[in-house]
This record gives sequence, C-alpha cells and structure tokens, in this order.
Amino acid sequence: MKFEILKKTYLKRNILIGVLVVGVITAVILNFTRAKYKTTQSIPLVNGTINYSLADLNIVAITIDGEESDKLPQGNYELLDSSYCTIDGENANLTLSWDSDTQTLTVSPFTTKGTKCYLDFSEVVSVSDTLLANYPTQLTRTDFSTTITETTTGAIYYEDTSKGRTYYFAGNPTDNWVQFGGFYWRIIRINEDGTIRLIYQGTGANTTAGTQIKTNTFNSSWDDNMYVGYMYETNQVHGLTNNSIIKGILDTWYQNNLTGISDKIDGNAGFCGDRTPYSGTGLGMTRTDYAAYNRLVNNKAPTFECQNDSDLYTTVGSSQGNGALTYPIGLITADEVAYAGGVYGTSNGSYYLFTKSYSWTMSPSSATSAGMFVVEFGGGITQYAVNNSSDVRPVINLKANVTISSGNGTASQPYVIS
Repeated sequence: MKFEILKKTYLKRNILIGVLVVGVITAVILNFTRAKYKTTQSIPLVNGTINYSLADLNIVAITIDGEESDKLPQGNYELLDSSYCTIDGENANLTLSWDSDTQTLTVSPFTTKGTKCYLDFSEVVSVSDTLLANYPTQLTRTDFSTTITETTTGAIYYEDTSKGRTYYFAGNPTDNWVQFGGFYWRIIRINEDGTIRLIYQGTGANTTAGTQIKTNTFNSSWDDNMYVGYMYETNQVHGLTNNSIIKGILDTWYQNNLTGISDKIDGNAGFCGDRTPYSGTGLGMTRTDYAAYNRLVNNKAPTFECQNDSDLYTTVGSSQGNGALTYPIGLITADEVAYAGGVYGTSNGSYYLFTKSYSWTMSPSSATSAGMFVVEFGGGITQYAVNNSSDVRPVINLKANVTISSGNGTASQPYVIS
C-alpha cells in the first residue's frame, strides 16, 4: 500500500512537470511569433531616428520616370515634389526626401500610425552629361610647349588617365562660367569620376580684378623644403602634420562661405600637391627639383595623375588620397595651368586663367629653399618662394550629381548650380 501511494505521488508530480514544460514552450513560441510580427525598423530623419513597425508606414505606390515599380530606385534619382503622404485619406503635409547615395528615405515629422506614402522618382542627369552636351567639339592635345590663346567657345579637350577620361578647358573659352554659393567660378575640368573642378573668379563676372579671396604668402618660412607642402612635417618629404598658412586661409574661407552648401561639394576627387623629388632629397635646404619642374620646364609634358597618395589631399574618410582635409578646398595645380594654355617662362594674356596678377598653384617647383609654381602677372608659369605674396584662388570639386538650373556658361548667363 505504501508503494502504491508513492507511485501515485510520482505520477502526479510528473504530470505537473509535463504541464509546466508544455506551458513554457508554448509561451516561448507565442512570444517569438508575437515579436516577429512586431519587428520594428529604423528610418533616418532630419533630426534623429524614429522606430516604426511595418504596419505604421505603407508605401502605396512607387513610380520611376513615370513607370510603376515595386522597388525603390537604385542609382542617381531624385524624389519629385509630386510625392506625398496621407493619414486616413487626408494629406499629411509631411516632408519627404531621398538620399540616393545612402538609399535613405526621410519622412518628417513621422508620428502617426497608418501613414501612406506615394513616391515619384526621376533619374537625375549628371552635370557632366549636361555640360558635355553643350560642347560638340571635343579635342586632344599633344604639344604643350606653346600657349593657347584662341577663343575656344563650344570646345572642350580631353585626356585619358589611369582613372578614366577627364575633360578640360583650354585657351579663352567664353562658356565655362559657373555661379555657385553666391560666387562666380570657372570650370577647370570634368574629373574622371564626373565631379566638376572649379576655380574661384570673384563675386561677379570678374576677369582681371577681384579674382582672389586674399593676397598672402603660401607659408611663413622658406628655409626648408618641407614648406612646399599644403600640409607638411619636419624631416618628411610627404608629411601631413602641420597646415600651411595658405591652407588655413582657404579653410577659414570655406567655413565662412560654403559650409551651408557642403552637400554639393565633393571631398574625394582631391587636390594634388605633388612633392615627389625629381632630383635632390626634398629635405632641409638640399637643392631639389620636384617632379612638376621636370614635367613643365624640362619636358613640357603635364599630367593629371598624382604620383603619391600622400600628396593627393582629400577629406577624412575618402576612399582615395591622404584623407587629411577637414574642408574639401585647395588650389589649382601647375599641370592644370599648362593644360589650360599656360607655358613656363612664356606670357599668355589671352586664356581664362590670366588675371594680371600672380596667383598660387599647389605644385612645388625647384630651389635650394621652398619654391612653388605660380601663374605670373603676364599669364605664364614661373616660380616663387613660399614667403612671397600671391593671390589665393580657391578650387573646389562639385559632386557629380549636382544639377544646372539655368544658364549657358557665359559670363552674363553662367551655369547656375542648384
């Protein structure tokens, strides 16, 4: 009898345990299922991130270039003003935006469950495509020993590099004017990646006055080759520890004038301050002829290539170059001046870089001290010690996906970047 009672007790206990196990498993399954259907996702907003369940936001329709689609677009597309959202059938008056670089849709303020959105996209034609369509004459050059002085309106030159094809202006074009950020610029070239390199021209359509933001020294000292660097470091040919005087001037100007439109300015194309020695060490006061001196003085053979990544000044986080810049601003290279029609030791008063003034380039030249190439008063290329004063003309690169809202590139109707 005692055995039977004990047996019944174990049986009851086992049944109870079984019920509890089943209950626990059921609860886990229910919670997992419930969690699955309550999964939230994040949508980046202008002022932060909001979590929303899949049922909260409903993309009812997507059209791309007028055609219905079941997916958001890939590539360079813009969200049109015809896009809108509704709540309970009424217009929600929400702000919608689309970042094609990160494939991010922004809805703000997003606060109501059941919001339905209708999205209308259109492919953006890059500014480089728009520009090239305006220049039916596309030319190449092989002789850089003579100046280009002729009017080259309607024409653009090109050269193939290791990165692709770049298009540049030479001679005296009347149709490479740009208005951007409240300033006038001239297009130097369309970079290989489709970005647009501009040089500052002033607050109006100036040609020989007011084409600089300041007249200043490149660096405060001249008695060491390191001072040819836009950034430099003691006993390092390609050092990046210290800022040159001119870099500080350009950074401050950018901060004061362009930070509000920095989303249209590219930081990856960079600016080449080629410090590769052709002869000499590039250290101390050793006589050094830099690579640009050999190209432009000895051989008359400019290049768009930058030989050393440490000398290609790009912004922090860039996929190429030194990633050393806070602000994506620099100077023209002496090679780019040569492509434009300038020649070392020869005046040229009839090309678009002529301003009747000395202006700095970013290219070291040749000296027993720190010397740079400059565009001289007569429009030719010459050398200057870094502690002399010359005009500071900013250079920037516009992103490939910016658009031209109006203009034909002339001084009276410059391309307006929107």
